[in-house]
Amino acid sequence: MKKIINTKNAPAAIGPYSQAVEVNGTLYISGQVPIDPTTVKVVDGGIVEQTKQVMKNIEAILIEAGYTFSEVVKSTCLLSDMSNFASMNEIYGSYYSENPPARAAFAVKELPLGVLVEIETIAVK
Repeated sequence: MKKIINTKNAPAAIGPYSQAVEVNGTLYISGQVPIDPTTVKVVDGGIVEQTKQVMKNIEAILIEAGYTFSEVVKSTCLLSDMSNFASMNEIYGSYYSENPPARAAFAVKELPLGVLVEIETIAVK
């Protein structure tokens, strides 16, 4: 059975999609961008600040759904420029100090709202 996950502690969807969907013990989190849910604006700063906000948003959704970072099995990281990879990777890696998930990272032409990073996540119970 499909369960829609929604929390006020992460930014609301900016299109026709859900923050996350859980099906049969698997949580699919839509790509999170660095929007602060309290201001509903992209956070100030560069890739470090934006990656920190993205990971906070992912954490809020994981918590709402009853998951933790240790249950994340796959991430896809989208970057506006691969020159930001090392800085993004340092912040991202701090959330997965043991048994990190599988991951892909891509540079794309552009991201919504002109952000520098977007990360989608899959977690399994």
